[in-house]
Amino acid sequence: MRRMRRVGVAVVATVVLGAGVAGCGGGESSENPGPSKPAATPTEEPTATRDAAAGRAECVEAWAKLLQADEAAGVEDEPAECAGLPDGDRMDRYMEGLQEANRRARETL
Repeated sequence: MRRMRRVGVAVVATVVLGAGVAGCGGGESSENPGPSKPAATPTEEPTATRDAAAGRAECVEAWAKLLQADEAAGVEDEPAECAGLPDGDRMDRYMEGLQEANRRARETL
C-alpha cells in the first residue's frame, strides 16, 4: 500500500511539474511551436523619433536665441518652436537653451 501511494505521489508530482515546465516556455519549443507571431514590420517610429529630435533641437536653439536677447526670459516665455513638444521635458529644453546661451556668451568674451 505504501509503495502504491509513493508511486501515485510521484506520478502526480511529475504531471504537475511537467505542466509547470511546459508553461514556462511560453508555448514555443520545437515540439510545441505555439501560436505563430506576425513578422516584424517596419514602422514610422524612426521617422517620428527623428522629427521629435529635430523639433527638440529647434526648441533648444530658439531658447538659446531668446535668452541671449532677453536675460530676463523665463520658462513661461517658451518660444513658438517648442509648441507640440512633450511638457515633461519642458524644463530640460529650457536649461539646455540656457546652457547654450551661456556657452555663446563665454565665446564672445
